Amino acid sequence: MWRSFLAVFRKEFLHIFRDKGTLRLALVLPLMQMVLFGFIDETVHDLPLVVVDQDRSVDSRLIQDQLVASKTFKIVGVTADPNAARQQIRAGRARAAVMIPPLFHDRRVRRMKAEVLVLIDGSDSTASSQALASVNGIAANDNLRQSQPAPGSLGPIAVQPVVLFNPEGRTANYIIPGLVAVLLQLLGVVLAAGAIVREREKGTLEQLLVTPINPLGLMLGKLGPYLALSLVEMSMILLVMRFGFSVPIRGSLLLLYAIALFYLFALLSMGLLISTRATTQMEAQQFAQLLFLPGIFLSGYIFPFEGMPLPLRLLGLCFPVTHMIAIMRGVVLRNADLVDLWRPIAALLVMSVVLVALGAKSIKKVAA
Repeated sequence: MWRSFLAVFRKEFLHIFRDKGTLRLALVLPLMQMVLFGFIDETVHDLPLVVVDQDRSVDSRLIQDQLVASKTFKIVGVTADPNAARQQIRAGRARAAVMIPPLFHDRRVRRMKAEVLVLIDGSDSTASSQALASVNGIAANDNLRQSQPAPGSLGPIAVQPVVLFNPEGRTANYIIPGLVAVLLQLLGVVLAAGAIVREREKGTLEQLLVTPINPLGLMLGKLGPYLALSLVEMSMILLVMRFGFSVPIRGSLLLLYAIALFYLFALLSMGLLISTRATTQMEAQQFAQLLFLPGIFLSGYIFPFEGMPLPLRLLGLCFPVTHMIAIMRGVVLRNADLVDLWRPIAALLVMSVVLVALGAKSIKKVAA
């Protein structure tokens, strides 16, 4: 038994060390993910904030300074129009708004309660809860200082929160729209990752390449069935989301499907690019997993995007799923339109064009 054990043990070790690609993935993948995810912090900072200052007083400017000093917020605009602030949140350019009403300073000077309205984007529960906690903390600290009887003390500040787009605070409303993008990423990349390498393993790739076929046509022909399958899968997921989990779809379904075409093209092209580089289906699936997990963790789906250091945020923007999650939450929850979402849509369009071109070029190299 021991001789058999040692012989098989030695054989398997030799097999592992000869398969350099699998060995590198097995050793590098956990270390890379540990380094990447170890820097992720659930404490948000530099959250885009709009201030509606209708008082234009010393007190209102002091509140703005305190909001910036908390490091939770980054003021992206100061306006006197509440509708403009709502539009900024709807478009995803701001995550919260602090509205300082008229006579705010006068009420405080008279030692009367002065209210501050806080509009919170309910499509991201982690960021919205920390934003509200930060504003409440600023108000509580100020009230504590003013509670001491002294000349010139001011009245208390009362924070009135309003949660937009998800006032009930339902977990499904902000988790499931992002989950749709994540599931499509899994389906698109994994399915397409085996398209070319499967032909190589069966020995039919050479027969396919000697035919007078255009590399771009070959690539699009490979992607077409998976694109149709992915659209059917997306329809099933949306039906389950709407009628199974009662998540309302406030935006345009036509716009959502049009954007999904760019997203799926980007994903399938990425999977096909992996397939041209891999030598076996196992290696292709390992490469797909290498992209899948960082795409989830760096997209802002699980951890708040504003809690990541700048290098990880820049890396996260390179994944199509990051932009699709923002689009899904924008269309489904905030009724955002094409103008509101032009930045993530443009990013997906550029990614799909670049990945299709890279995939066609890679197929041409395989043919050569």
